[in-house]
Amino acid sequence: MKLRACLTSLLLAATTTMAVEIDAETFLKSLDGAKVLKGRAMEYELSGASYRTYQPEVSPSPDGGLFASIRIDHMRGFLASDDHASLEITISPDGAIVAAQSSIALQGITISSDLIKGTAAASTNVAAPYVDRAVKIGTDLVADLSSKLLREKIVEPGRVSFPAVIRHNYNLLFQAVKKAEATVRPADAPKPVAAPEVKPFQPNQPLVPPPKK
Repeated sequence: MKLRACLTSLLLAATTTMAVEIDAETFLKSLDGAKVLKGRAMEYELSGASYRTYQPEVSPSPDGGLFASIRIDHMRGFLASDDHASLEITISPDGAIVAAQSSIALQGITISSDLIKGTAAASTNVAAPYVDRAVKIGTDLVADLSSKLLREKIVEPGRVSFPAVIRHNYNLLFQAVKKAEATVRPADAPKPVAAPEVKPFQPNQPLVPPPKK
């Protein structure tokens, strides 16, 4: 009986797990610019050009991690159409970046990077090997974009520096990944059904009541 009560209490007890999340507010503030669109985006200057980054769109992945997508605009002024870029990052349940991909749209020209995945290569950072993996993914991502952008013979300064701006957003997003405690409570156990009351048999009591006179 004691064992059954102990198992029941363990099943009903709340369990605490670690959940990964992205602090979108911290990410936007780290861009160090001016909030626009009711706080949903940040405009800032980098490398002598103006850019706008929107709040990340985050969705959970089946393995318990996250998928984050960011839109970045190159603001070219009133007489020119803006350029656009997207940055997509896959984050594992323990908060490590496992893959990234990006694309840039420049008035009829679309440049897309390969899907850059992290490897299980040896890390020099023993305390936090996921940091080295994130750095490697970011470096390979920008190198791939820059080489493809160079083939298009782009010379406008704000466009040439677009891959570096994407890397800047990538770094800040990685720093905004947080681990938070999540309390998971199992479903309530069904309540036991009371057994019907059974009266003891009495020998002197007649089984069938006598007929009425």
